[in-house]
Parts: sequence; structure tokens; C-alpha cells
Amino acid sequence: MTDSKNSRVQAASAKRQRLMAAAARVVHQQGAERTTIADIAHAADVPVGNVYYYFKTKDDLVAAALTEHVRQLGLLTGHLDNLGDPRERLKGLVEAWAGQRELAARYGCPTGTLAAELDKRTEGGLDVAAGKAIRVLLDWAERQFRELGLPDPDGLALTLVGAYQGMSLLANALRDPDIMTRQCARLVGWLDSLSADGSQG
Repeated sequence: MTDSKNSRVQAASAKRQRLMAAAARVVHQQGAERTTIADIAHAADVPVGNVYYYFKTKDDLVAAALTEHVRQLGLLTGHLDNLGDPRERLKGLVEAWAGQRELAARYGCPTGTLAAELDKRTEGGLDVAAGKAIRVLLDWAERQFRELGLPDPDGLALTLVGAYQGMSLLANALRDPDIMTRQCARLVGWLDSLSADGSQG
């Protein structure tokens, strides 16, 4: 009896996670307004009627997409945290961005484009949730700069994440993934040039 119940709980959890991953993917590709619950159900291979057991509204699914983006970011930064040197962690983040250049050129930054879209809404609070997702990345970057003993770590984090948002937007607008390649190489050079006395080598 217990094994059967555990199996049902695990299956439900797996289905919910599948829906969240599909929501993150489809909302990134189509935008929140154009995406329907049916689109997400199809992408997750879940009957539309079953979706409402987990998520009552489309906004719930958009919120789930943001949660999934944060989860994926946590997996990436958790992996990077295994590197001993914070500078190498930051460079690893930039290399991960470069690795997503084709996706960025086609759809833009997942959280950045969604934050811009949701900001046009007058209600719902999802714009705030999108901002929190970006804040997770800023806070992680700030910790790395602080660990390096660099002055103004929060400003450096803003510079880094702002550069990512800018290159993603340009790569998407111009449909040119090479923009990501070139700008990520510049960011790696910038990170290597930073020294604890505030100068650039």
C-alpha cells in the first residue's frame, strides 16, 4: 500500500516537474502572452485536463517557468561553486552564456525577455517575480566578486549581468550568435584584468 502511494506521489512530482520544464521552454520561445496552457501541455506530453490539477491558471504556469529558470540557474551556479577560485567561477558562468549563444540569438535571455514582457502588465505581480529571478544571478555574481576582494562587488555584478542582458538582446535582435561569442570573450578578458586594488591590469 505504501509503495503504491509512494509511486503515485513520485509520478505526480515527475509530471509537475515536466510541466515546469515545458513551461520554461515554451514561454521562452513564444513569450508569455502567446503561450497557451495547451501549448505547455503538448510540450510536456500531458493531457490538457491534467494540467489544471497542478496549475490552475496560465499565470501559475508562467510563475512555474520562472521558478524553473531559477532552479536551472541554481544547478549551474552550484556546479560552478565546486571550482575553488571565484574568478574561475565567474568565467565559467560567461562560458555557459557563450554555450547558449544559438538559443539567445533566436529567443533572447529567458528571464530578461520575460521580465521585459511582464513589465508591460498592470497587475498580477509576475513582473516582480521575474525581477527576483534576475536578482538571484546578481547576488551570486556579487558573492564571487566579494570573495575576490574586489572593490564595489555589487557594481561589478551589475556590470557583468548587464553585459549579458545587452549581448543577449543584440544577438536576438540581429539574429547573430557570434555577438555572444565575441562579447563573452571580452568579458573573460575583463574578468582576468580585475585586481583587488581596483585597477585593471
